[in-house]
Amino acid sequence: MSAAFVRVGALSDLSPGKMKCVKAGDRCLLIANVDGTVYAMDDTCSHEDASLSTGSLRGEFVKCPLHGSRFNVRTGCAMDEPADTDLKSYQVRIVGDDILVEEGKEAG
Repeated sequence: MSAAFVRVGALSDLSPGKMKCVKAGDRCLLIANVDGTVYAMDDTCSHEDASLSTGSLRGEFVKCPLHGSRFNVRTGCAMDEPADTDLKSYQVRIVGDDILVEEGKEAG
């Protein structure tokens, strides 16, 4: 049985070095284009209730706009305090111009 993927946006709307918040079912996800590869992870900082998509993206790291914690968008790993809990990352597929994220599954 194959995994279910849901469309969350268009690749043409997410140029390299850009990120945004998208809805996937009942989840808010951050999708980020790092050098042409798209990654998806939870959008809410694990330290406080802040949308990471309003922060800044430098390479593969997103910086929380509230207290400066950084997360690796490839893995969801918390890199700096005050955040000390990793976020879930999700499998991404690109089909044509569509960005698809696997429903409910974390990236390996």
